Amino acid sequence: MSKPFDFLDPLLEIEHKIRELDQLASETGLGMDDEILSLRHKLEVMTRKTFDNLNAWQRVQLSRHPARPQTSDYIDHMVTDFVPLAGDRAFGDDEAIICGLGTIGQTKVMVVGQQKGKDVHERRRCNFGSPHPEGYRKAMHKMRLAERFGLPIVAFINTPGAFPGIGAEERGQSIAIAENIRDMSRLRVPVVCVVIGEGGSGGALGIGVGDRIITLENSYYSVISPEGCAAILWKDGGKAPLAAEALKLTSHALKDLGIVDEIVQEPAGGAHRAPETMAERLREVVLRHLHELQALPLEDLLEGRYQKFRTIGSWHENA
Repeated sequence: MSKPFDFLDPLLEIEHKIRELDQLASETGLGMDDEILSLRHKLEVMTRKTFDNLNAWQRVQLSRHPARPQTSDYIDHMVTDFVPLAGDRAFGDDEAIICGLGTIGQTKVMVVGQQKGKDVHERRRCNFGSPHPEGYRKAMHKMRLAERFGLPIVAFINTPGAFPGIGAEERGQSIAIAENIRDMSRLRVPVVCVVIGEGGSGGALGIGVGDRIITLENSYYSVISPEGCAAILWKDGGKAPLAAEALKLTSHALKDLGIVDEIVQEPAGGAHRAPETMAERLREVVLRHLHELQALPLEDLLEGRYQKFRTIGSWHENA
């Protein structure tokens, strides 16, 4: 298996040359404009060609890029007047899931999202984005609060999967996720779910039952991670790229299968290259879906959500 992000090396090499020429021109006063312009054009063409032809495994790698915007970034750029809410009223506060009240555009919402962490200390506190059962119970408690006040819910999904440790299992990990799936299907307010990075297994579904499922272009959404699939099927985690292709987990494959409702295009080079641009694009998409859902009668909203998930995985036989 190749090293992570090796497909980006040619682009990074050109960027390095551009920086070198910029510095040389600044220090010496030499005219480098034509050379720099030529390299920028070459970089633009290569970036478009590279990202138009990414395979499934490369998109999985991009979904895990350490600089990729996380829930906290989208809150900073999309949500105003954010008020964080903590704790599950039973065990403790799981920092792998962020919850809070805020406003997107002119719409007041409840935000629920998974957080991986940005530095080593935050990543440890957030358990690298793998929530414990108290995280899922916290999320459900806040979503019920949103229902009580008639507030729509926006859920940001970004997890390799729920934490499978002994303590999490002892505290009812599977039950917490199952109850969330059941209760989210019945929430009497609009729910928009956005896969912003990884969408792995039941850990993603624990906050992933909504009226609209949106995914970023280089995110993935799957019943299992490629490494986990490869370990089960071939007893070899090195076959993760093969598993990624077989799982049909990329945004375009999911759209073709009717699992996601919309793909949000990322800036050239990925969401991490222009986080503010990515957040603005996503804000517009989320607001559009919220306005559409808020215009629906409640019974139509609930029936549409039920039918959405009933038809996933359905098939038709020709006589």
